[in-house]
Amino acid sequence: MGPMRAAHDFVEALRARDALSRVTRVEVHLHGSLCATGVGHGTDRAVIMGLMGERPESIDPDIVPACIEELHESQTLLLGGQVPVSFPWSRDMQWHENSLDYHPNALRLIAHAHDGECYRNTYYSVGGGFVIDEAQAANGALDTDTTTLPYDFATADELLSLCRIHGLRISELMLENEKAWRDEASVRDALWHIWEAMKACVDNGLRHDGVLPGGLNVKRRASALHRRLQAAKDDTSVIASTFSAMDWVNVFALAVNEENAAGGRMVTAPTNGAAGIVPAVLHYYMRFQPGACQRDVVDFLLAAGAIGILCKKNASISGAEVGCQGEVGSACAMAAAGLAEVMGGTPAQVENAAEIGLEHNLGLTCDPIGGLVQVPCIERNAIASVKAINAAQMALGGDGEHFVSLDRVIRTMRDTGRDMQDKYKETSRGGLAVNAIEC
Repeated sequence: MGPMRAAHDFVEALRARDALSRVTRVEVHLHGSLCATGVGHGTDRAVIMGLMGERPESIDPDIVPACIEELHESQTLLLGGQVPVSFPWSRDMQWHENSLDYHPNALRLIAHAHDGECYRNTYYSVGGGFVIDEAQAANGALDTDTTTLPYDFATADELLSLCRIHGLRISELMLENEKAWRDEASVRDALWHIWEAMKACVDNGLRHDGVLPGGLNVKRRASALHRRLQAAKDDTSVIASTFSAMDWVNVFALAVNEENAAGGRMVTAPTNGAAGIVPAVLHYYMRFQPGACQRDVVDFLLAAGAIGILCKKNASISGAEVGCQGEVGSACAMAAAGLAEVMGGTPAQVENAAEIGLEHNLGLTCDPIGGLVQVPCIERNAIASVKAINAAQMALGGDGEHFVSLDRVIRTMRDTGRDMQDKYKETSRGGLAVNAIEC
């Protein structure tokens, strides 16, 4: 998502400078982690679609294979959907193992004009579809929004303090902050739209059988598992059993991440690689919790979002930067917090749920086999979804007091990521990525 958005922004910058029509050639340079796992992650195809004017939130994923095939045959790219430019893939799609200074996910785009002028920019995909360019990175401007929030917080301790002082739940505080940009009805509508996209991703994943693309021949399992669960749905004792509950959560998570591996559309929560955890836990709650309603969806996502903010601000949600603890770990914490919130947890219990979810993913490496977001990524989402539910249950069983704070766990994730060798951070050069290959 980040590389596609970067390419789209590059095209829009050319358009704003009235330079788009003068471009005759474009070069794409993928650095660091984007080079190491770019093919498996579909980064090269995503950049091309962004250069053609597509955006992650509106593109029809089904058109991508045909567009890429046409590009390979014609060696011509329709820049911004309007201007044909030369693009021989072997010449203009360049891969560089070296990482650039700011972030391991780096993308450099260069456009050549017929008058000899050259336009270029470097973008960093910092996780979850978020992108900053070279100027922003140089100025340290990760967030250029200067909106004043009624309840601004940078740490979990500050968040809990604000909730305590003002008598607010975490979701209520987050809603008030969101209202600094838009009215309450728009916030609720937007969050419901996100939930609809999550549900659509689950539904799509449950419809498809077969083998995932990429060469590992990994079979899709969600559809078959769902059929077995559906066959037993009239047996209330089965649905209520612990094992069946785990099966339902597993099937929802597997469905999302199989769709991700197949190039479908999902919601970054907080990233594509960890996109199945929040939907799986929320989906299970909405399906089986008596009285679950639209308000619960909003409250769940608002509370989850608060934890995502803390992880992103004080550590990272990028597997290329801190390993999978930053992706699956953060998602597990977010889902645990969301569930604790809608189950009536106090702010302290919600913070505790997030802390448990993240603490027990510390040190998790990002070592996808073949650079594909399949093994161990798909199952890892299912495991973390169940873990998130357990974290919420444990927190709700207490009074919110606990030994290690969420802030300390987030700092530990940051420090662990810094100490982790690069081969364990989304490069497919260590861990399962190498030990699972038989020579």
